Amino acid sequence: MGQIEDLRLFLLVVENGSISKAAEKMRIAKSAVSRRLGLLEERYGTRLIDRTPGVWNITETGRELLQRAKRVVGDVDEIEDDFVNTSADLTGPLTISVPRDLGATFLNNTLIAFAERYPEIQLTVDFDDRTVDLTRENYDFAIRIAPEAKGGNSGIRIGTVHHGLYASPQYLEAHPEPRTFDDLRTHQLLYFGTARRAVWNFVTDKGRQQSFEFQPFLNSNSGVFLLEAALKGLGIGRLPDFIASGALAAGHIVPVMSSISEPDWSIYLLHAEDRRLNRRMRLFAEEVKQACLS
Repeated sequence: MGQIEDLRLFLLVVENGSISKAAEKMRIAKSAVSRRLGLLEERYGTRLIDRTPGVWNITETGRELLQRAKRVVGDVDEIEDDFVNTSADLTGPLTISVPRDLGATFLNNTLIAFAERYPEIQLTVDFDDRTVDLTRENYDFAIRIAPEAKGGNSGIRIGTVHHGLYASPQYLEAHPEPRTFDDLRTHQLLYFGTARRAVWNFVTDKGRQQSFEFQPFLNSNSGVFLLEAALKGLGIGRLPDFIASGALAAGHIVPVMSSISEPDWSIYLLHAEDRRLNRRMRLFAEEVKQACLS
């Protein structure tokens, strides 16, 4: 057996927390797994797993080897995918969870172009803002917008979302444009979410963090709906750039209190922590990353 296969065996033992379970999955004798693990420890001159009677703990050296082995074995598997099973790996399912507004307004063309370019990939796009369990619900990826990545998943930051306050010119003709937070509190404010007592976070022109609490005039879980409400003159809305940009360029909405800004949020492409990316996933990740960075 080669060193790569020994590392793969070590990963399987650790992932299952048992030599016997690893042996069952590999369909070899438990004694063979134990012997190969012992030879691996002999090669590195250290104990990798403390498996004295009643004890089963991975050692510090074992943890370091675990992290490095994951990368090495993953790289080898990716080479196999790319150069041995190229055609087969581009045939199969790919299931993505995408925020409703981001998908419909910004990523729509990218998703359709991907489906056209790779017709053998059975792409499923679930437009939903809820938190999904990437492992239990069998999603390959979830694209999410957040101030920071949530724990429990791995992923990459693929883009930035800027927010701003906007209103229609007609609304501002009927309501004096706010200059201060006290002024803003007197306006009809459109809020993304369901909170009856809402909070917006700002950064002032002096770089100071400022939290602004208010009672929304209108609540919704759709940024597209809030844009329509702003266009109809119903109030001032906090909108992300991928929703506001078209109406802003056309002059249908204008910035409000532009001397203040909001902390940028990030677009993350998330996958389950223990998930190895196959070629379908890597192709999708590259295309959606390019779309978000362009």
